[in-house]
Amino acid sequence: MRRRDFIKVIAGSAAVWPLAARAQRPNLPLIGFLAVSGLATLPALVDAFHKGLAEAGYIEGKNVIIEYRWAANYGELPALANELVEHHVAVLVAAPLSGGFAAKAATKTIPIVFESGGDPVEAGLVDNLNHPGGNITGVAVMTQQIVPKRLQLLHDLMPSASIFAMLVNPDARSTASTSAAAMSAAQALGVQLHILSTKSPDELPGAFAKIAELQSEALAVTPDPFFHGERKRILDLAARYKLPGIYFERTWVSEGGLMSYSASVPDAFYQIGQYAGRILKGEKPGNLPIQQPTTFELVINLKTANALGLSVPPTLLTIANEVIE
Repeated sequence: MRRRDFIKVIAGSAAVWPLAARAQRPNLPLIGFLAVSGLATLPALVDAFHKGLAEAGYIEGKNVIIEYRWAANYGELPALANELVEHHVAVLVAAPLSGGFAAKAATKTIPIVFESGGDPVEAGLVDNLNHPGGNITGVAVMTQQIVPKRLQLLHDLMPSASIFAMLVNPDARSTASTSAAAMSAAQALGVQLHILSTKSPDELPGAFAKIAELQSEALAVTPDPFFHGERKRILDLAARYKLPGIYFERTWVSEGGLMSYSASVPDAFYQIGQYAGRILKGEKPGNLPIQQPTTFELVINLKTANALGLSVPPTLLTIANEVIE
């Protein structure tokens, strides 16, 4: 099944069947699940969410109903959040950071559990990580905050490289702060960094052509559901231009990318599932601290490195959590 067809299937069917199931079993609690469709290309995330829910005692279709909404872009999130609120969900799960803001704008009373790649305090979603207060809590993977570390890893791999490129989605809330942090990191490393904005599939070929024109020697892709959804195209373009890249989730490396450095996103969705279950049992979201990762993993694909003519330094291989050969 093609990726786009897969998204349509899970987005369409998941949006319809819970309503029928709830009509037959009206006493079951209803969870609203709001996310950008790029995340739907990673079924492990929804699976992890289900596992977290099960750990808390809830199984979809048995004692809880889940109604899914997949936004094609950030602009669709507010309307979909309002739609779920109108269905009187008991808990509203939202990802990524922009989904959390859409959920927060849609309701001041329904409990919200969010997943964020950025810092939710810095972004203004919550005031405090330990005591978020109100009707909201969640998990902050902090993938945006380690963008400078990814540039450092690229530099460790290619110490003679002097020009890097970075892809960002201009519609993401954290793009400005991420770009500023990346520019500071590049300056500290003594490399030139070109930041290219792209938010639609049609823009990607032009972005890579521009990267080549700027003579960039390596690429960093910032965390974003749009990039997740287009990762095959991005990886194909990186291979075509022989561009070493570092990405924000290990799936990219297992599918042919060179390196990734990140916390486990499936672990974050597992924690979201646990929180949703605990809230259904009566806990207050504002009393549940924002969860943060304690470990980050470096994954390297040696086959891709060989195809690019790169020799990975032993120092990187030593600290890598996984090396794909």
